[in-house]
Amino acid sequence: MGRIIIILLLISTVTTKAQNFKFGKVSKEEVEEKQHPLEPEANAAVLYKSEEIAFDFSTIEGFEQTRKVHERIKIYNKEGYDYATKKLKLYNEDASTRERVIGIKGYTYVLKNGKVEKIKLRKENIFENENNEFWATKSFTMPSIEEGCVIEFEYILKTPFMSIDDIIVQYDIPINKIESRIAIPEYFNYNKYPNLKAKIQPELSETKKVRREQFDAKSQGLEFDENIININMDNVASLKDEPYVDNLDNYRGKLALEYAFYRAPNGKVTSYSTTWDKITKDINKSESFGEQIEKSSYYEEDLAKVLKETNSDDEKILAIFDLVKSKVKWNDFIGYKTNDGVKKAYKEGVGNVAEINLILVSMLKKAGIKANPVLISTRDNGVPLFPTRSGFNYVVCAVEKEHGLIYLDATQKNANINILPTRAINWLGRIVREDNTSDWVQLSPKKTSKEIISLNLDLNEDLTETGKLRKRLTDYYAFNYRDDNRGKAKESIIQDLENDNSGLIINEINHKDLDNTYKPITYDYDFTYEGAAEEIAGMIYLSPLAFLISEENPFVQEQRNYPIDFVAPLSSKYIVNINLPEGYVVDALPESASVKFNANAASFTYIAKQVGNKIQIMVDTEINQTLITPDQYLDFKKFYQFLKDKESEKIVLKKA
Repeated sequence: MGRIIIILLLISTVTTKAQNFKFGKVSKEEVEEKQHPLEPEANAAVLYKSEEIAFDFSTIEGFEQTRKVHERIKIYNKEGYDYATKKLKLYNEDASTRERVIGIKGYTYVLKNGKVEKIKLRKENIFENENNEFWATKSFTMPSIEEGCVIEFEYILKTPFMSIDDIIVQYDIPINKIESRIAIPEYFNYNKYPNLKAKIQPELSETKKVRREQFDAKSQGLEFDENIININMDNVASLKDEPYVDNLDNYRGKLALEYAFYRAPNGKVTSYSTTWDKITKDINKSESFGEQIEKSSYYEEDLAKVLKETNSDDEKILAIFDLVKSKVKWNDFIGYKTNDGVKKAYKEGVGNVAEINLILVSMLKKAGIKANPVLISTRDNGVPLFPTRSGFNYVVCAVEKEHGLIYLDATQKNANINILPTRAINWLGRIVREDNTSDWVQLSPKKTSKEIISLNLDLNEDLTETGKLRKRLTDYYAFNYRDDNRGKAKESIIQDLENDNSGLIINEINHKDLDNTYKPITYDYDFTYEGAAEEIAGMIYLSPLAFLISEENPFVQEQRNYPIDFVAPLSSKYIVNINLPEGYVVDALPESASVKFNANAASFTYIAKQVGNKIQIMVDTEINQTLITPDQYLDFKKFYQFLKDKESEKIVLKKA
C-alpha cells in the first residue's frame, strides 16, 4: 500500500510541479530538478509541448495551414544535448509551394547564484540550408547549453498544402504534458489513423465551434463550422529502443490524418483520398519515373557490347547489372523520382537511387528480360498508415522468372542478386508493370546466409593458443564483409579484427574472392591468442570457442515491446579442433546438447567429443524465422540464453 502511495505522489509531482506553461515562465524548480521523477535514467524530458494547427484565411490566398509549436525541454546531462537543436524539413520547390517557418524565438534557462538566468536565441544560431531543388532545412541551436538547463522555443510553420503532418505524442524521452489542438474548417475532411502498432495511443476528444470570416466591411462574410480535435495527455512514457528493431518510429505513438475530401459550400464533394493502386499508376505515368524507363538511345552502344559476350538470360542479367554498377555511382540521395534524369546520370557517371535503378530496368527490358521497378518505403521512412505518395521513397529492380522474383539494386558496388541493402528491406514493395498493373511483393530474403568457421588450435604451456582460422561467408554475411573490407589494406583488416578481439594477434590474412561479388568469401589467418585459458589450483579452464563468440547477450530484458528482426535467415557453423598440451588430460568436457525454438524457427546444436589428445567442438546455430514477435519473446529468450550459456562453458584439464 505504501509503494502505491509513493507512486501516486510521484505522478502528482510531475503533473503539478510546473503548472505555468506560458512562454517565458520557467520556474526555479524546473531548472533545479536533477532527474526525472518517473524515468530517472532519462537524459532529457519534455516538460511541456503545445501544438496548434489551424487554417488561417485571407481573401487573397484563401485558407493556409499554420502549425504553432511551443516546447519546453529539461536537459539533465550531456547525453541530452542533442535536444537543444531543432531541425525542420521544408518543401521548397517554388514560391507557390514553399513552406516557411516564422516567429522563431527561444531562451535557455540556467541557475546563476541561486537565480534563474535566461539567454536569448539569436539570429546567428538560426540556420537555413537547401538540401536539393525540392527540400530545404531550417534549424536552430539553443545557446549556452549546460547540464541541468531548461530550453524553451516557439515557431510557426506555414504551408500551402492540405496534408497535415503526423501529430507525434511520444518522444524518445518522457513527456510531462502535451496539448495538441487541430481546428479544421468543415470544408476539409480528414480520416484519422492512430498508429495501432504503438503502446501509447493518442487520447482524443472532438468538438465543434462556429467560425466567422469577414471579407470586408460591406460583405456578409462567411460562417462555417470548425471541427476541433484535442489531444491532452500527461506523463507519456519515452519510446525505448530495443536490440534488433527494424525502425523504432514504426512503434511511436502518433496520429496520422489523411485528407479525404473537400465539401464546397454548395455541397459539391471532391475526393482526395486514394488507393495504393492509383498512387502507383500516377507515379508510373510521371516524367520522372515511367518515362525515364522508356529512354534508351544513350546506352544502346554500351549495352550491345556487353550482350555480345552473353548466351543465357542469367548471363545477360549479370552483365547488365555489372555495367550499371560500373557506369553510374550512387550520390547517396534516395527517392523514387529521378532528379537530373537517367540520360544525364549515365553520361556524368553519378545519380540518385531512381536514376541508377531505372537505368537498370530499362536496359534489362531492352535485352528482352522481364524486368520492372519495385517501389519501396525504406526502414528509415517507416511503414505508412494509409495510401500516400510519401509512403514510397526508394525503388529497386525486379526480374520476373519462373521460380519467382529476383531483386537487384545497382546503387551498391558489392550488391549481388537478391541481396538488397538492409535499408530497402521493409516488409513489402510494390511492383509496377508497364501496363500500369501493380501488386504487393515480399522483400524479406528467403535464402539462408551462412557463416562457416573452422578453427584448429594448440594450447601451449604458457596457456596461449596458436592456430589457424578459416572462414567462409555467403550472401548477407559476404555482402556486409565486402562493404566493410573491400579495397582496404590487409594491415587495416587485421587491425580491425584485433581491435574487436582483445588478446588476438594475427600474423597474416589471405582472402579468396573478396573482389568477386557473385561468389562466397573465404579467408584464413594464423594467430596467437591470449585469454582462452586460465589455471586455478593446478587445473586449466579452457574456453573452447575462444574469440569466436560475443560475451554480450542482446536479449536480457524481462519483456519485449517490438519484434526482433534478423533481416535474413542465418546459419553459423563452428568446427573447433584443439590439440591438448602434453601431460594433461580432460577432467570435464561440456555435455552435448540440442535445443529448438518454435518447432524449427531456430535451432542450436552443441557437440563435444574427445579422440585421443584432441578435442572437437561442433556448434550449429540456425535462425530460420527472421521476425520474432513480442508474444514469442520469452520462449526465444530462454532459447538464446541456453545458447549463450552453452557457448561459454569451459573444458577442464588436469595433469595426467
